[in-house]
Amino acid sequence: MGARRTHRLGLAAVIASIVTALLGAGLAPAPPTGGAGGRARGVPTTPSGNAVASDAPATADIPRLTDDRGRTLTLRGWNVEDKTHHGSEALSAITERHFVDLRANGFNFARLLVFWDDLEPQRGQYSESYLRKIRRILDWAHKHRVHVVIDAHQDVFGPAFGHRGIPKWATRTDGLPFTPHPDDWFSEYFEPAVQRAFTHLYEDADLRRAQERVWRLLADRFGTHPAVLGYDLINEPMGELREGEDLATAARRIEAMHLTPMYNRLADAIRTRDRSNWLFVEPTPIVGEGLPTGLGRVRDQRVVYAPHFYNTAMEAGADYDPADGWIETYENAVTAYPREQRVPVVVGEWGPLNNGLPHMRRFHDDALASFARYSSGWAAYVWCYGGGYCALDREGRFRTNKERTATPYAPAVAGTVRTDTHDPASGTYRLTYRSTHRPGTTLLSLPPSTTGWRIELSGRTAWADARNVPPGRACQVRVWAAAGAEVEVRVRYRAP
Repeated sequence: MGARRTHRLGLAAVIASIVTALLGAGLAPAPPTGGAGGRARGVPTTPSGNAVASDAPATADIPRLTDDRGRTLTLRGWNVEDKTHHGSEALSAITERHFVDLRANGFNFARLLVFWDDLEPQRGQYSESYLRKIRRILDWAHKHRVHVVIDAHQDVFGPAFGHRGIPKWATRTDGLPFTPHPDDWFSEYFEPAVQRAFTHLYEDADLRRAQERVWRLLADRFGTHPAVLGYDLINEPMGELREGEDLATAARRIEAMHLTPMYNRLADAIRTRDRSNWLFVEPTPIVGEGLPTGLGRVRDQRVVYAPHFYNTAMEAGADYDPADGWIETYENAVTAYPREQRVPVVVGEWGPLNNGLPHMRRFHDDALASFARYSSGWAAYVWCYGGGYCALDREGRFRTNKERTATPYAPAVAGTVRTDTHDPASGTYRLTYRSTHRPGTTLLSLPPSTTGWRIELSGRTAWADARNVPPGRACQVRVWAAAGAEVEVRVRYRAP
């Protein structure tokens, strides 16, 4: 995703035809069946057809992310980026205000975009200035208690094709053609030169070594920084289609034959410098069409599956259609890999461009309910001030429907989570868990509210450092419980 992004219209027609073909062959998940709303089996609904979070989700076998104290960790946040500036001005659009405002709205997570072309503009020459700027941003994040994942970002490979990411010196096209598509940039991924550049990145030994050196450098410099939670090894990777191969088949092959070995190589490189932070691995963006990934096992004990969550029709400007079952189809497909590999999920990007359309309020609520069923959190796109995908206007106020993302949640739970649900209609948040035998601190994050919040705890074995939160500001509440206790926490709006 990025500032230049307008839509993925170039993918829409291709996807529509291949999904139809795959359904006929039994290779893609079937569309949801059931009631008039087209809801998938196993996804509970209200009488009106609205999806709601279940107290006993079918995805309970997907592990949760944990912090360095062994607590169950939930990430709620946004992507933070500067794609406009480079060289001496790189990252200048990111300021401390970003992290002040994230925390002021209750968020605890940022996915920070960094670019290889700025880090190593000439082969073997790393920019100390760029590294210092990354550290300054991480210092701001730590000051304001925001976890950061460092994302090695690319769009349409990099500057050789008018975008950001992999340096020109690492771009090999074998002279194949490239035609820009300024009104439909995502379709540029299917230009022959771009596809061949990905093949060389995956297969050429010297480019593999260069990519590994970059990750060793980043892990060496920032692996012990207190803000750093992990590394997203490459953004939205793509590859080269073979003659006669449809997009879904190509995506699964690229994931199996190119991305899986690449992730294992990069994991090995990072672990020579950093043994503890999490490694975030992405499938191709085709997973957004509800197609299961072909990724294989990444041989590391701290891997997070980090798919993106974009709908082709909505990227092309359409409103959300609650009846078409897209969210449920996506959820059914995206949960197969983490179940099989026993790894947690964090959605690395999501969020519509046209967030003011009539059904976008419903979209935000349905998406958040879906994420709660299977993920350890998400980073929406993008925390900036202005138009387009920006979460905030220039004065720092949420743009239409973006305020739906600021809900109560538990950033850290000292125990095994049983239930973790939020009812957007009433604003009620409910958390149940069994506390650890070595009691720790559970944290609740409450966003600003015009009425404030009331915290209710079950039984006499749990207590909190606040039961009433005044209106107008975000607050973090600490909860303790006796060892092995079954705890229920309810957070509600205070009565006026």
